[in-house]
Amino acid sequence: MADVSQKTNLPPIPVESIHRYHLKIRDQLRTAFEEVLEGDRFTLGVQLAEFEREFATYCGTFSAVGVSSGTTALTLGLRALGVGPGDEVITVPNTYVATAFAITYVGATPVFVDVDPDTFNLDPSTLADALSEKTKAIIPVHMYGQCADVDAIRAAAPGIPILEDAAHAHGADLRGKSAGSLGELAAFSFYPTKVMGALGDGGITATSNAELDAKLRQLRYMGQTTTKHDHEILGYQERLDEMQAAFLRVKLGQLASQVEGRRRVAAIYDERLSATPLALPAKDVTGKHVYYMYTVLSDEREALRTFLIDHGVGAQVVYPRLVNEQGAYRDHPYRVAGELKVASTLPERILNLPMWAELTDDEVHRVASTVVAFYEGS
Repeated sequence: MADVSQKTNLPPIPVESIHRYHLKIRDQLRTAFEEVLEGDRFTLGVQLAEFEREFATYCGTFSAVGVSSGTTALTLGLRALGVGPGDEVITVPNTYVATAFAITYVGATPVFVDVDPDTFNLDPSTLADALSEKTKAIIPVHMYGQCADVDAIRAAAPGIPILEDAAHAHGADLRGKSAGSLGELAAFSFYPTKVMGALGDGGITATSNAELDAKLRQLRYMGQTTTKHDHEILGYQERLDEMQAAFLRVKLGQLASQVEGRRRVAAIYDERLSATPLALPAKDVTGKHVYYMYTVLSDEREALRTFLIDHGVGAQVVYPRLVNEQGAYRDHPYRVAGELKVASTLPERILNLPMWAELTDDEVHRVASTVVAFYEGS
């Protein structure tokens, strides 16, 4: 305990940060900025077209369609699949609200199922009780950077389209196949602190279905196809802009190193915290984990979080409430299929430790030492 207390004079360690990363690549980002400025085209230009092509190649899909946010990617993905009023879409309750909100936005009903106790991903064994004649899609969320077992989900619900919520999973894979290529569609977020983030908001869909690709492109730009001002369907103004596409092209080239940096941090945590009472993240259960978050379970979560913060170590809870318990769903329909035996225990036990690729080994060891000190002093 005394050793840790002495370290409180050291700079705090934030739970997430992109400042050091941006310092490393700022010259590349400035060059990208200048290219867009000189090109004098700020929407639907060469930067977006090239980024879409490069991202699709990375994911191993036919195409990718840049949009304004991860939420938009989910919403337009559901619309492209034809999901609407009267339909049901199965997902998990321990996710960010955007996953469920997208379902509600298109007029469908979210159906929440329980999750696996090790990965916190959708438990395929729950689908038998959740499926109905109204089921039009399943949205498995790749929680905290580890892919849901889409193969098992597909086997449990044959014929039901799968829309991956891959907001946490840039660079992850399932048995060697990239996140984004596992379902009929995938939705990624480029929120700045994601494994791969923009310098603002952004998102993208990925698909290997040419028909879905065409629908998505029409939906994201006011229902137009080839002729401007010919609005064939009710669409949206939800394009990814040229500047963000240019920045994201830079970051796509850095994604592998960012993932390896996160996995380095996770490996130190795994070793240092293995003897504590914490339940640590399941390692590469179904494929490559990219550790958007390093998520542990603690029966003394609030005391541990307070201790960490008091000693200059960031800690947060992602996510503190199940979606079906949010106030928004007092006024909108949803269904819970079966019991949420695992999911219901997570909000009071989950804790996210500092996780970003530029953390130094010394900083990671300091975080781990602070956690160990908490349990040694308890």
